[in-house]
Amino acid sequence: MIGFLHTPPPFLFFTGKGGVGKTSLACASALALAEQGNKVLLVSTDPASNVGQVFDTQIGNQITPIQHVEKLSAIEIDPQAAAQAYREKIVGPVRGKLPEAVVNSIEEQLSGACTTEIAAFDEFTALLTDKTLQTTYQYIVFDTAPTGHTIRLLQLPGAWNEFLEHGQGDASCLGPLAGLDKQREKYAQAVDALSDKAQTRLILVARAQASTLQEVARTHVELGDIGLKEQYLAINGLYPEAAIDNDALALAVYQREQHALVAMPESLQQLPQDRLPLLSSNIVGLDSLRALVSTSVESVSESSASNVTTIQQDAYPHLDTLVDELAETGHGLVMLMGKGGVGKTTIAAALATELALRGNDVHLTTSDPAAHLSETLNGSLANLEVSRIDPEVETQRYRDRVMATKGKNLDEAGKALLEEDLRSPCTEEIAVFQAFSRVIRDANKRFVVMDTAPTGHTLLLLDATGAYHKEVSRQMGDKGMQFTTPMMQLQDPALTKVVITTLAEPTPVQEAVSLQADLQRAGISPWAWVVNHALIQAPLTAPLMQERAAQQLPYIEAVQVQHSQRLAVVPLQHAEPVGTEALHALCCAS
Repeated sequence: MIGFLHTPPPFLFFTGKGGVGKTSLACASALALAEQGNKVLLVSTDPASNVGQVFDTQIGNQITPIQHVEKLSAIEIDPQAAAQAYREKIVGPVRGKLPEAVVNSIEEQLSGACTTEIAAFDEFTALLTDKTLQTTYQYIVFDTAPTGHTIRLLQLPGAWNEFLEHGQGDASCLGPLAGLDKQREKYAQAVDALSDKAQTRLILVARAQASTLQEVARTHVELGDIGLKEQYLAINGLYPEAAIDNDALALAVYQREQHALVAMPESLQQLPQDRLPLLSSNIVGLDSLRALVSTSVESVSESSASNVTTIQQDAYPHLDTLVDELAETGHGLVMLMGKGGVGKTTIAAALATELALRGNDVHLTTSDPAAHLSETLNGSLANLEVSRIDPEVETQRYRDRVMATKGKNLDEAGKALLEEDLRSPCTEEIAVFQAFSRVIRDANKRFVVMDTAPTGHTLLLLDATGAYHKEVSRQMGDKGMQFTTPMMQLQDPALTKVVITTLAEPTPVQEAVSLQADLQRAGISPWAWVVNHALIQAPLTAPLMQERAAQQLPYIEAVQVQHSQRLAVVPLQHAEPVGTEALHALCCAS
C-alpha cells in the first residue's frame, strides 16, 4: 500500500495542476479503501472529470453506487453548473431592476475562476459539515481541493455585501463573495475540518518536471500557512528505468525526470513521498486502478513486444507551417496562451526565433519567472529584442496603487478585504497585462511575441469595470475621433494572432477548450492551436513509448477536427530546447 493511504483520516483531498493524474489517483485510492471493507464516497469537482468513464458507471450530481464495488459510491459536482447556479443566486434578484449594462458587469465579475472555486467550495462545505454523510461513510475522497486563496478569503472577517455596495471592491474576487455572509458559521466549520490533521489529509500530485514541482512547492507553502499541515507528495507518471528498452527518447525522458527529482525544492523533499510509475495504458477499469496504487517504479519489469504503429513525423503540420503564414503579414501581435506546464514559453521563444531568422524585426516579451530562455536569446540575434516582465514587481506596483486609491479611506476590516482580494490570480493577470500593454503598440510596425497572457475573463473584467478601454471609448467617441485601445487590438484578427498551447492528454485539452470559449466571449478568436510534447518521433523502439504515442492520437485528432482550423504538432525533444539552434530545430519538420 502506498504511503498516503496508510492509516488515513476520514477526508482525503487530491490537488494538483491539470494533467498530473489526480483524478486517477483519487479513484484508485477510493477503490483501495473500499476493498479494505470501508464505506467510501468519492467526490469529483474536476471540470474535466472522467470518473464515470474510469469506473464504467454513469455518475452525476447524485450519490451513485459504483458497479462491482460493493462499498464505493461517487458523485460528480459540475463546477460550471455550480458556478452558474451561484451566479443566478446573486444576479437573479437584481435582473430587471438595474440597467442591463450594470447587470452585465456584475455577471462578468462573477464569470471567472474565483467564482468557480467559491461555488465548488460551497459544495465542499455541504459534504464537510454533513453529519449524516460522515456517519454513513468512513472515508470521503475529494478529487480537486479548494485553493489556499479561496480558504483565506473565507477566513476573513467583515461584511462583503456592504464592502461591495460602497464601491470599494471592483477587483476580482469580492464580487463572487457577495451573499456568503449568512453561511459564515458553516464555512468556519469546514475550514476547521480542513486544518485538522485528525480529519483531513492533503495529497499534492505532481509530475517530475521542474516547473510543476516549483508550482507544487508554492501550493505546499500556501496551504501550510493557513493550517493544512497534513500533506503528502505523490510524484506520478515516472518513466521506469526497466522500460527504456534501448529507446533514445525514453532514456532522455528518464534522465530528465531524475534530474528534476534531484533538484526538487527542499520544502517538498521534507514531505512524506510516494513515487508512482508511468503505466502503458490509460487508467480505466478496476484492474488498472489497482495497479496504479500497488505498483512501484522499481517493480516495473521490461516491456514486452508491442505491435503499436509509430506515428510518422509528417503526419501532422509542424510549427514552421504557422511561421510561414505569420511571416506573410510582416508584423503583428502573436499571443501565446495556455495552462501552466504545457510549454508555451518555449513555443513563444521558438516562434520568435524563427521569425527573426527569416529577417523579421521581432520583440519577444515574457512574464515567465524562469528567464533562462530570455538570457539565452538576449543578443543572440541582431533583429530579436527580448524583454522580461517581472510579475511580482508589476503585481506589487498594482497593489500599492489600488491600496493608495481605493483603500485610502477604508477602516482596518475594509483594508483587510481589499488586500486579500488583491492576492487573487486575477490581480497578477491584470497587472502583467498593463505592463504588456506598453509593448502592444510595437505590433503595428514589427512582430511582438507575447508569452503568458491574461485570460479572456480578465480582459472582460478590465473592460467591464471601466479601466482603460471603456474610458478611452467614452472620451474619444464623444469627440468623433479615431482611436485604438489594447483591447481593440486584441480583438482585431488582422493584427493579433492568439496561439493556444496544450498537450495531447484529456485534461489539458479540456482546459484549452474552456480557455478558447473564455476568449471568444471576450471577442477574441484563437488563430491556431499547438499540441506540444507529442510522441511522434520515428522510430520509437520502447513499447511503453509506442503505446503512449497511440493514446495521444485521439486528442490530436480532436483538436484538428473539432477545435481549431490551424494546428501544429511539436514532438517531445530529447533535450530541453534552449538556445537559438535548438529553438530553430523545434520549428523545422526535418
